[in-house]
Amino acid sequence: MPTTRRAFGALAAGAALAALAPTATAHAATRRRRLIAHDDFCHGLGQWATELQGGGTVTASRGTLEIDVPSGATVWFRQRLEGPYLLAYTATPVSEGGVNDRVSDLNNFWNATDVRSPHDLFATPRGGALDEYDHLTTYYAGYGANYNTTTRLRRYVGEPGVRPLVFDYTEPLLVPGEPNRVRIVSDGSMVQWWNNGRLVFDHTDPQPYTSGHFAFRTVWSHFRISGFRVWRLTSKHP
Repeated sequence: MPTTRRAFGALAAGAALAALAPTATAHAATRRRRLIAHDDFCHGLGQWATELQGGGTVTASRGTLEIDVPSGATVWFRQRLEGPYLLAYTATPVSEGGVNDRVSDLNNFWNATDVRSPHDLFATPRGGALDEYDHLTTYYAGYGANYNTTTRLRRYVGEPGVRPLVFDYTEPLLVPGEPNRVRIVSDGSMVQWWNNGRLVFDHTDPQPYTSGHFAFRTVWSHFRISGFRVWRLTSKHP
């Protein structure tokens, strides 16, 4: 049975927050880092692949990746990532009266592999509906999902209909127009997802997924994303 936790306080302990730098987690701050991927979103979608369930628009220009969609959407980073790494971005939910401006679902896949084509994620077509991703082995964070009522971490195992829960919270949630400065750490068995300096998910995986693809995932929403960076975590400082 998956472990489900509603209590959040222990994960956001003051000591952990005090050690967090604005651009790194407390753990990653003790490691040497080398930039291995980035996108300033000024030159289109060449580094990204989109899977849209019901249309909408995904654009990258003037420093912003804008996702404005009426249903399910997954935007994959084409470069496969190998841990240990630290990934960062900033995402703002748009609430300006637009038809898709429903504040919900700041979600991510990472270290994703499709068991149907394990050597090439993009060799298997998908259309953006959530159940099409059940064939992935991946971590999946859903921040402010289900009409901005839940925040969950799942560990997909590549089986249809099986999406094991690791953490299940009723907060923290999205705030309209407020930037979310997300940090993801993939370091062996350590799996972390931070938002605005708060440790949201802290999971030790005895059988970790250590490489694969990253994606932004959302449903019927409108986001503006900037500052996408990935650093390789190398040796510790002496």
